Amino acid sequence: VQLVESGGGLVQAGGSLRLSCAASGTIFGINLMGWYRQPPGKERELVAATTSGGRIIYGDSVKGRFTISSDNAKNTVNLQMNSLKPEDTAVYYCKLEGQRYAYWGQGTQVTVSS
Repeated sequence: VQLVESGGGLVQAGGSLRLSCAASGTIFGINLMGWYRQPPGKERELVAATTSGGRIIYGDSVKGRFTISSDNAKNTVNLQMNSLKPEDTAVYYCKLEGQRYAYWGQGTQVTVSS
């Protein structure tokens, strides 16, 4: 299974970006599809995730600005990021998690200039 991310880049504060993640291969029993990020010098943190039960979770710092969407049939998950701030600068990682596995993407850089 391979996760391929796209959509990162450089944007000015207040701008928008859309990240996409597509999983190749056959995957059964996905419990969670989500996005995490790792700012420079900091630990990886949850940005947003959607569960198989229909629950959507957002990190406190992105609530009201970011929107996650997923297509379970296509194994894709997207992240619409609006009103971006310099503190959103990080490497963003896609994650697919099941009961006995967790797959990560390679990461895509998002840089927000002030």
